[in-house]
Amino acid sequence: MYTIKHVERKIVIIVQNILLCILGVDKYIFIRYNKSINSNGGNELLLVAVGFLFFRCGVSVMFIRREVFFRPANENRALHIYLPDDYYKSNERYPVMYFFDGHNIFFDHFATFGKSWGLDAFMHRWGKKMIVVGIECSHVGIHRLEEYNPYTTEVDHEGFIVNGHGVETLDWMVNELKPVVDKDYRTLPFRETTAIGGASMGGLMSLYGIIRYNRYFSKAACLSNSILDCMKELHADLAVSDISPDTRIYLSAGTDEMGEYSRELSIDTEELARSLSGKGAVTDVYIQPEGRHCEADWEKQNDRYMNFLWCA
Repeated sequence: MYTIKHVERKIVIIVQNILLCILGVDKYIFIRYNKSINSNGGNELLLVAVGFLFFRCGVSVMFIRREVFFRPANENRALHIYLPDDYYKSNERYPVMYFFDGHNIFFDHFATFGKSWGLDAFMHRWGKKMIVVGIECSHVGIHRLEEYNPYTTEVDHEGFIVNGHGVETLDWMVNELKPVVDKDYRTLPFRETTAIGGASMGGLMSLYGIIRYNRYFSKAACLSNSILDCMKELHADLAVSDISPDTRIYLSAGTDEMGEYSRELSIDTEELARSLSGKGAVTDVYIQPEGRHCEADWEKQNDRYMNFLWCA
């Protein structure tokens, strides 16, 4: 017997096929599924409708949502993938930037708190063509804190210990996810054309990734990094890591994002930038006036970090 979701899924497929025939593959947001229906329910029809509105407004966007196997947790995870508008009209290969918390970067509808980084609109107007891969995090308990932490840390202002599995997450990214992306899409798979980015715990992971996995990533956008409880560990890892001189790292902190800890975060961010520069990396530090710990203020930095990382 068909459930409401099964019927909805069939309707989505029919609508997608009609739009493909009428508009062409590059004229609407294309949602691709792997094994299961989006558990949020209703998102598919909404995004198809949004895609049609984009077409009516003359905007051409390509967005793919698919699942991959996330071995560290033995479960599937969603990828949110942006492809350049002309992807299906050329044979060009593109740089790739990987983001943590991928559900938060493109569309408000998917974002945890209803506000995204607005990267879809930014990429459309920015002009540089690249593939952006957003990795959705776990939404169960404190799993995100564990998967996005390369250390075991005592979170002083929260009062609990996080047993980090971030190393396993990054191992999966470079050994399993990246090969899949390079195989399924026309990427430029080289270190020089591969970047990593994120905010908060995702910023910490991007920072750790550019330090310890520098042979895979040449650029990192590290916004509002959750570093207060692991500065000693980060410095220790940096001391034993080889950083290529073409490495570019953007770091930011907001003056209003962590209450009484905001000043400490700014000081630690600037300290890390000096240490990274001492290892040969090119760094850019932005202390955002009145910057809060939220997607709305990270969206305001899209131009800054993208131009610094990719337009040198």
